[in-house]
Amino acid sequence: MSSLPRSLSHLSQPIQASRGNTEAELERLLLERLDHPERIQNIDAILRDQFFETYAVLVLDSSGFSLSAQREGIIAALTQVSRMRRLLVPLFQRYGGKVFKLEVDNIYAVFPTVEQALQISQDVLDCLLSENIHVSIGIGYGDLIMISEGGHYSNVYGKEMNLASKLGEDLAKADEIFLTDEAFRQLARAHLPQADLWTMVEVPISKLVIKAHQYCYRPNGNKQTFYKLDSSELKPNELNPNEQVEAD
Repeated sequence: MSSLPRSLSHLSQPIQASRGNTEAELERLLLERLDHPERIQNIDAILRDQFFETYAVLVLDSSGFSLSAQREGIIAALTQVSRMRRLLVPLFQRYGGKVFKLEVDNIYAVFPTVEQALQISQDVLDCLLSENIHVSIGIGYGDLIMISEGGHYSNVYGKEMNLASKLGEDLAKADEIFLTDEAFRQLARAHLPQADLWTMVEVPISKLVIKAHQYCYRPNGNKQTFYKLDSSELKPNELNPNEQVEAD
């Protein structure tokens, strides 16, 4: 996958000084791990310290790109993608997002919290509705391997990244938002999910079946609001990591 194009790199927010978490350094450490199995624990500790950060990761895929390219030609289809990027990348930044990859009709970004990622997703769908542009979105949450080049994130690896891609690119249809189970659980730790806005589904991935949660987006209708719970309603240590959080 290609990194953020140079012509659009000014739209990506800079990050803190690099900790040496480059693609080349990751490859070097992984090869060293292969060559020195006796040092695996030490190398893994270096990798965790140097590369791992916790984020909500959002994967957005435009709907109808291939059909548009067939009907109107690739130039018109790519022009539509450029229009979408120009609208959305600054919006992502206003919500604290860091765009790390623009790939054809996809946008990849990380956010500090699931709440921010979900809120921007709702606003994206609202914004694009008037432009007759339709997208699908997947959101994950967890520890991610963050790659940086030139003061900007340029790539991300991790289980939640893979799942968010699966949800946003393959499962979600136009104007749909899906959260991984871990992202939904993280949301539920701080905010009570509105039951009428969520549907739990089971998604087959390879030989596994995972839980995902569809957010029922309604244009100009009822939306998830983010209000704090009292500690008596839900405490983090009351959540069993082996159980699904259901909306009340």
